[in-house]
Amino acid sequence: MAGNTFGDMFKITTFGESHGEAVGVIVDGVTPGVEIDEQYIQIQMDRRKPGQSSVTSPRKEYDIIRILSGIYEGKTTGTPLFIILQNTDMRPEAYTDIQHAFRPGHADFTYLKKYGIRDHRGSGRASGRETAGRVAAGAVARKLLENRGISIIAYSQEIGGIRCNTFDESIIEKNDVRACDPQAAEAMIEKIQYLSSIGDSCGGIVECRIRGLSPGIGEPVFDKLDAELAKAMLSIGAVKGIEFGAGFAAADMLGSEHNDQMDATGFLSNHSGGIVGGISTGEEIIFRVAVKPTSSISLPQQTVRTNGEEQTIVTKGRHDPCICPRIIPVVEAMACLVIEDQYKRQAALHDKSSF
Repeated sequence: MAGNTFGDMFKITTFGESHGEAVGVIVDGVTPGVEIDEQYIQIQMDRRKPGQSSVTSPRKEYDIIRILSGIYEGKTTGTPLFIILQNTDMRPEAYTDIQHAFRPGHADFTYLKKYGIRDHRGSGRASGRETAGRVAAGAVARKLLENRGISIIAYSQEIGGIRCNTFDESIIEKNDVRACDPQAAEAMIEKIQYLSSIGDSCGGIVECRIRGLSPGIGEPVFDKLDAELAKAMLSIGAVKGIEFGAGFAAADMLGSEHNDQMDATGFLSNHSGGIVGGISTGEEIIFRVAVKPTSSISLPQQTVRTNGEEQTIVTKGRHDPCICPRIIPVVEAMACLVIEDQYKRQAALHDKSSF
């Protein structure tokens, strides 16, 4: 099964299925001699794990990581990190009724057509559970980026049509939807709880900001920095779109409005989102991703079985009524992986060990 490895010089390979024995990740290209412990990674795992609040899946996975290689006396050795998380709260029996039916919005139909076989237990590799390994690897990259003075933060900008009107970074981790506007957060939570009570779901928009990035990072033409970030974000199952800076609003702007003019102090605006020509400008990188509504809902839906017979289906199991709150650490992790990989590519270009 191709497509399980991401990155060029900072590379990860994830493994495992939603209701298998374990999930995890192999991380290669880690800078040696960096102090890192399991607790540092665990902080990010705790942000992603299910069962955090009334607006997330009630599945109880503690997501306690184990690092089996690549660390010696608290420091990275430069050899591959092998990180594993045991699955402890699997309930594959919840999927028995739909073993031979295609759930609308899921990868059931496409996986079967591609491979001739599929794991119906919670979507197997297509499950959001796969992202646990990404977050673990992203925490390693985050530690390396911290040493470079780079920070990455994401948050819910819109959920269920309710949009944040203010930006207060201090409250993002203090509300269940990780929104940047406390009043909007309350309305978002009410909307999600209502939709959950009637068996439906909603999506939203997550914004991410990357700060402290040096100008000149990114490869031109096919490996543009925004192209690499876009691939990373669109590799997350629930993400259906991405925009940078002014994004799609740029289509309604004039060149005189959209161009980021400069003076002796630097750029006067940031409509480009911190990337021009596929290379970082040194300004804050800003992008937004569109997150689809959770596909697993308990309302009756029309589908067909693997034999072609029509069927009305109700998806059982434990699912997030909105993916936005838990996808935020995944978005941050994928951004961390891209940026660390780009710095290592820059180092190879200039042959600088300091990178």
